[in-house]
Amino acid sequence: MTQQLPEVPSTEPELSGVRNFRDVGGLPTVDGLRVQYGRLFRSGHLAHATDADAAFLSSLGLHTIFDFRNSADQKLDGLDVELPGVRNVNIPLTDPADGAEFWKMVRDGDLDQLRSILGDGKAANRMIESYRVIIKERTAEHSRVLHALAEDSVPALMHCAAGKDRAGLSIAVSLLAVGVERDAIEADYLKSNDPHRRYKVRRGENAPAGMSPEVMELLSPLFDARAEYLAAAFDTIDETWGGTERYLSDGLGITPQTRERLRERLLDGAL
Repeated sequence: MTQQLPEVPSTEPELSGVRNFRDVGGLPTVDGLRVQYGRLFRSGHLAHATDADAAFLSSLGLHTIFDFRNSADQKLDGLDVELPGVRNVNIPLTDPADGAEFWKMVRDGDLDQLRSILGDGKAANRMIESYRVIIKERTAEHSRVLHALAEDSVPALMHCAAGKDRAGLSIAVSLLAVGVERDAIEADYLKSNDPHRRYKVRRGENAPAGMSPEVMELLSPLFDARAEYLAAAFDTIDETWGGTERYLSDGLGITPQTRERLRERLLDGAL
């Protein structure tokens, strides 16, 4: 069962040009500690950040921004704004050619095309498979992120395009590494469904049926955060490595010393 998350101690900012921003502080670990506020943030892309947004982000004392988009995403939405003194690290978690034709149909296809590629559960199944693939095939990338966090990259902000899938998985992996409960990870993940957080769906200006109700219904599984998607990632960890411990040690090459350093950097009260 998804649990109730603790209240954030301060009012969450309303950013004008950045979707899905939040601090993951407060999440509980299995051994009774909590993620420290102000250490790990997540959001959608920063390409459309306003001056006020940039000023707020600059006030967080960020060391590193991890951008998990590929070059096609960056071409579509633009590069992140530059924040003075903050390191930007691009670690694509999907190939720009992966599904290019699929996403072109999503943006420009007519109703029959959308029904054929998204209807009858195909859209949700595609999302489930993409989560499985990222967990199984992007171990080097996730290892790089965890080692960076352990070394010098905190406070950090992680984002992709919507801040939901690739960033969501990277946040999940980071939280698993410091012992956060899976139910708490899921509860935070599902916050991406809040209306003010959701990625703005794009369709071509001349796309047949535009943004009609049926089109939006067909597209919704691609832009939802669904518990079944994250569950597929957790199931893949369990099926492939036998659980979180071996996933971290064998899959990602994270030593006990690195995990302890991560806990020191991210948890409140960790020694």
